[in-house]
Amino acid sequence: MTPEINLTRDPAHLRHGSNIGQPLTRRDGVLKVKGEARYAADNHPPGMLYAVIATASIARGRVTSLDVAAARRHPGVVDVMTPSHKPQLAEDPDAKTNPFAFRMEVLQSDEVRYANQAIAVVIAETLEAATEGAALLSPRYDVAPARVGLDADESYTPPVVGLGNPAEVHHGDADAGLAAASQRIEAIYETPAQYHNAIEPHAIVAAWNGDRLSIDTPSQGMVLAQMRIGGLFGIPPGNIHIRSPFLGGGFGSKGLVAGPQILGIMAAKLVGRPVKLVLRREQMYGPVGHRPPTRQRLRIGVGSDGALTAIEHHAKVTTSSFDDFYEPAADVSHALYATPAIKTSHEALRVDSGTPLFMRAPGEATGSVALESAIDEAAFACGIDPLAFRLKNYAEVEPATGRPFSSKALRECYAKAAERFGWSRRPLAPRQMRDDAGFLVGWGMGTAIFPALMFQGNARAVIRADGTGAMETGAHDMGQGAWTALAQISADALGLDLEQVAFKSGTSDLPDAGIAGGSAHTATVGNAIHNAGAAVIAKLAGLATSDDRSPLFGAGNAGVIARQGRLHRRDDDVRSESYADILARAGLAEIDASGSGAADPAAQSQYAMHAHGAVFAEVKVDPNLGQVRVTRMVGAFAAGRIINPRLVQSQLYGGMIWGMSFALHEEAVTDRRSGRILNANLAEYHVPVNADVPPMDVITVDEHDPHVNALGIKGVGEIGITGSAGAVANAVWHATGIRVRRFPIRIEELVTGLSD
Repeated sequence: MTPEINLTRDPAHLRHGSNIGQPLTRRDGVLKVKGEARYAADNHPPGMLYAVIATASIARGRVTSLDVAAARRHPGVVDVMTPSHKPQLAEDPDAKTNPFAFRMEVLQSDEVRYANQAIAVVIAETLEAATEGAALLSPRYDVAPARVGLDADESYTPPVVGLGNPAEVHHGDADAGLAAASQRIEAIYETPAQYHNAIEPHAIVAAWNGDRLSIDTPSQGMVLAQMRIGGLFGIPPGNIHIRSPFLGGGFGSKGLVAGPQILGIMAAKLVGRPVKLVLRREQMYGPVGHRPPTRQRLRIGVGSDGALTAIEHHAKVTTSSFDDFYEPAADVSHALYATPAIKTSHEALRVDSGTPLFMRAPGEATGSVALESAIDEAAFACGIDPLAFRLKNYAEVEPATGRPFSSKALRECYAKAAERFGWSRRPLAPRQMRDDAGFLVGWGMGTAIFPALMFQGNARAVIRADGTGAMETGAHDMGQGAWTALAQISADALGLDLEQVAFKSGTSDLPDAGIAGGSAHTATVGNAIHNAGAAVIAKLAGLATSDDRSPLFGAGNAGVIARQGRLHRRDDDVRSESYADILARAGLAEIDASGSGAADPAAQSQYAMHAHGAVFAEVKVDPNLGQVRVTRMVGAFAAGRIINPRLVQSQLYGGMIWGMSFALHEEAVTDRRSGRILNANLAEYHVPVNADVPPMDVITVDEHDPHVNALGIKGVGEIGITGSAGAVANAVWHATGIRVRRFPIRIEELVTGLSD
């Protein structure tokens, strides 16, 4: 059943006259608290079986034997799917049919490409029977040495990084700029592998009916999933119905359909019954993407006046042994600081891991922590306050291209966050501040940036005979509040109060909303909704202005405005007519129209489009134990038009917390001998918990952007990470005088330095 959520408005709506800009609470939050939100794994169709994946305990080699007979004998086991016993696919899962068709492991051979790869699937009447059956398979292997880490193999220059960006970019003469500098900084920074750990693991409930397929699965891109699944199984994408009303987090890992989901569909086809397959926590470390480790070299030149003369940013990244995704870590240096010369480059090597893919702020998160640390080092070398140094090198145009910014309120972000934080009291030298308990206190800052992206999305608007409306779009809400924000845009687009609009979303039979990624979902779908609303209002106006019985007769489409369920003449506000009366006279039960949202290629070629921000952090460090606690964070962000301040604040908090996590907590540790991830669980893969998160203050800076899109929306989902990790790292240096360039910052590195 398609979810339909009717949202109530905040009383402030009556004062402001618009649903956009109101800090409404998330109505899906009430459903979640009451246990009424239905996630993929909550579905249990009649006759459903359970599937459990058996995974490889080696990182490279071949499976030489599986005790399938033992698993089949186990009570409750229905079948065991292996490379020699499986449904045939219509398309090679290793075929690169489009830029989003990443290779996946779905039992096509006995080869093992990485630890945690699926090597069999056990299907049973109960979850317990399937789990026990998988344990009875007792796999044996022909093991090859695992290639692990940034020095595991010979490196090479990748053909592209990210999604088609050039691996090397040159603007000006970086070598000459470095040679002419009076101060030069050269440093190497390392970041670890990080893994998505959404609370909801990847799951699928799949049921076949002939050549038609019904799926419940968390998805950030249902139409992309339809196309991929349709190709693999040789059926039209329209034969695939995907329900994904709720996602328990995604962070990019649910943007593309992954191997485990395909295995669930294969299992359902094999046994001819509905099948549920849910990954265990440790099984998410491999087949669904991750953030790869990086080693980044920054060379920065500064003139005697404190102005940058050159930035050179080189990143070494890993990809899998069988596919190509290269983290564009150095690209963040293209857009932040004014300099006559920029050189960025990447090199890559193959390791025995799952393919790294999109993870919240891919490239920007890894690249910015290195860049912001290096900028801080350069400021100190010049004897300049870090904020003053950034303002000295403030970019009025995009440095790498010379294009003007579509809008940029970064100066205001610096000023407001610095004032709120109290930055003017910061001593220049490190290790100058202590609290009453004797802990070392440090203050650091970082600049935040993320591109303002848009994809292609569609929506359908309806006005009903009773004067209410509906908006339909296959959008995705993974906790960011899309259902609420998009419903607010819908109400304004239809000229109705919020409770009069039914917002339908979350299934693939609705208009394609595109992918929820790149911090682009609200901009993309919001503009589709805006245009759909404008189109249906135009149809309604056409009915009224061409009907001599209407008080709007002769006004023309351009002469009316929609407000609170009525069309008003622009030149005579008293003359108006309700939607219900217009449709009743026309004898229509409803009227509908479609709209789309997409980036404007002309504007994109003319302007550089980014959201900006500034983050300030305070840390306290135990001088004896080296323990670090973040005690305060203040962030100010300019991200175009804010649809819902409450939701935006939540997203920015989340980004800042993730940045803190990047600096101090997160790291996937790989056994160099076996290639297995040693901490593939939430007990040892450390992320901040409530006790780790300090008081946070978020400021949103007003910003009007007439170029980025019709609604002036920029994304906020990822920008909060990009300044925060560097701010925390720089604060640790300011507290201790120890510059740690390997992340996460470890106690042992601080203790060694503090004891000297």
